[in-house]
Amino acid sequence: MARIAGVDLPRNKKVAIAIRYIYGIGRTSAVKICDRAGVALDRKIEDLSDQEIAKLREVIDADYRVEGDLRREVQQNIRRLIDIGCYRGIRHRRGLPVRGQNTRSNARTRKGPKKTVAGRKKVLK
Repeated sequence: MARIAGVDLPRNKKVAIAIRYIYGIGRTSAVKICDRAGVALDRKIEDLSDQEIAKLREVIDADYRVEGDLRREVQQNIRRLIDIGCYRGIRHRRGLPVRGQNTRSNARTRKGPKKTVAGRKKVLK
């Protein structure tokens, strides 16, 4: 099993798909990495030699920030926004959508399950 950047890549998938399991590598980056390493996109991970896996690992280590380093950087950026108290930081702190989405009827993913509020009883005169 190939292990790159601390992630076990699935053996039965093609290289371009398998390296996307690494946090920080998407479709475009995967194609560029395969081109730089000289590995065909349609080959499966189990068919790669140790030299090809090592070449992929070198390209990723040299040119891309992935996994722990990238996660840490993203968390630091969010922490900075919260600390300076900007609008985006306040939205992060309150657990609300950050990018301008409406919250009146949707946004359940960010806000969590509904919190039912009891209505006031009507007083009959």
